[in-house]
Amino acid sequence: MGGTTAIERVLHGLVDLHCHSGPNPLPRRFDHVQAARDGARLGMRALLAKSHHHNTVMDLLAVREQLSGLSTQVFGGIALNQFVGGINPYAVELSLRMGGRCVWFPTISSSAHIDHHNSGGGFPTPTIPLSSSQTDIRTGSGELLPEARRVIELIVESDALLSAGHLAPDDVRLVFTTAAELGVRRMVLSHPNFVIGSDPQQCREFTALGAYIEHETAMYDPEVAQAKGGPEQLMEWISAIGPEHTVLASDLGQYGRPMPVDSFIRVGGALLDLGLPEKDLGMIVRDNPAYLLGLDR
Repeated sequence: MGGTTAIERVLHGLVDLHCHSGPNPLPRRFDHVQAARDGARLGMRALLAKSHHHNTVMDLLAVREQLSGLSTQVFGGIALNQFVGGINPYAVELSLRMGGRCVWFPTISSSAHIDHHNSGGGFPTPTIPLSSSQTDIRTGSGELLPEARRVIELIVESDALLSAGHLAPDDVRLVFTTAAELGVRRMVLSHPNFVIGSDPQQCREFTALGAYIEHETAMYDPEVAQAKGGPEQLMEWISAIGPEHTVLASDLGQYGRPMPVDSFIRVGGALLDLGLPEKDLGMIVRDNPAYLLGLDR
């Protein structure tokens, strides 16, 4: 059942919400155009280009002629790390109003990421020297920063995707609760069992607020040197959260790692071999991420 023909059929039209294509100060295997071209192998419908360092919307506008003839659409967004001024509503406004589809709350400058990195997390080294600092989402008294609330209001205005980035679970809960109250329709939490340190019980709280839980093929692909577990662990998460609240993305693009298409085939095939119904795999790679990226708009 997990043969190449079957898996290609099930994965056709997938949407990758977590593609680390370049340019970027971290070494990348391919750029945005190359990612889209390769996605055509599986009939990939769309991908979301993520950078921890800059607004990828401008990258895509600069190469829109090269992208225009490709079957895979490429969308961008902005991550609220120190490189864009942290929780910066002005940078978010620019990104979203220029066509951005996602805002990632702090990733590599979150406290959870910094703690993980300092404990030997093994992240790539930038090709240029970069300063680092922590980006917080709360005031000194523990409330959500007014700037963060404004960011959420801008996400509502654009009906964009809100990603929790690499925030710690308590901060994720605060952001998702506020977002749900303000009317955000699309929310996602990436790799809860990596950096963030969440568990299925907490994630069910987040899905009750309307969020989806994203796992990445890179975390479970045996051909990724730093894979964090096997497909069996991923199956346990899907069973615990439910395919209706789950997304499978790649988190690939790093130099020396597989192409996303190949990783989707390996991990998706393994899930089918473990008994995941084809319709559920289609839901987590195609239907759910298409909704989150706003392809129904």
